[in-house]
Amino acid sequence: MKHTFPNGVYPVMLTPFTEDNKVDYKSLGRLVDWYIEKGVAGLFADCQSSEMFFLSLEERVEIGRFVKQHAAGRVPVVTSGHISDTLEDQARELTAIAETGADAVILLTNRLAKENESDEIWLNNLKKLLDMLPKDVPLGFYECPYPYKRIISPELLKWCADTGRFYFIKDTSCDIENMKAKLEVIRGTNLKLFNANSSTLYETLELGASGYSGVMANFHPELYVKLCESFRDDSGCARRIADFLTMTSFIERQVYPVNAKYYQKTIGNFESVMTRTRNPEELTATGILEIQQLVRLTDDFESSLK
Repeated sequence: MKHTFPNGVYPVMLTPFTEDNKVDYKSLGRLVDWYIEKGVAGLFADCQSSEMFFLSLEERVEIGRFVKQHAAGRVPVVTSGHISDTLEDQARELTAIAETGADAVILLTNRLAKENESDEIWLNNLKKLLDMLPKDVPLGFYECPYPYKRIISPELLKWCADTGRFYFIKDTSCDIENMKAKLEVIRGTNLKLFNANSSTLYETLELGASGYSGVMANFHPELYVKLCESFRDDSGCARRIADFLTMTSFIERQVYPVNAKYYQKTIGNFESVMTRTRNPEELTATGILEIQQLVRLTDDFESSLK
């Protein structure tokens, strides 16, 4: 069976909550439509930006199902949502996610071994987990930073690519040389690499990365779409976009995801800035000013590209 994951931008999706801390599906539907209207290639549901470690399995499954159904075939949806420690529980979670119709089910690299355990243990655990999962489900990886970041080695990634079962990796190494080595070993396979890091995106696109899957697609995905479409442009426009995106990406260090939810509320997608990972009151008046300045700066910059 042929699975298609087009190059481009795969936003790491936010989860909107109501003021009484329930998933707000009306807002989630507006968010899906907004991403797609901005030109994204696909969606990444039930990831860390979705607060997946703070969602019940029932919520993770329902969010994955809702996003897939609401996207309605307009773009592919890759979905993670496995947070358990034991392989048996992970297999149960991943199988439940696969049943939502996800176009690919994404494994967290840090779930397959403890921080101090070797790559050999990691690979043995992966083999066991693969045996527990349906053979026809397309898979992917996410180098999730929480609870610890485990960067997959090029050697391990080659083994995974050679199985033919993996189609997507969200790379969080923030390291051009690491990504270059990964891209070399996956060339010619089903596996595509999507960079989560704005600062290295332009260079890794030139090396063969398939696109962007990161936090800042919750603020101005259309600029990431434009960069992914124009990085071969020799007029200097792509370099200007890349430089702009690097400098504006520093806002992700400021009370994320509250600031992203505040932005989504200002444009009418969200009703609330409620999160389960941070106190919304951490977003101070100064933090709100930063978002307003980012919006004006983005508008001005986009106008300069026309």
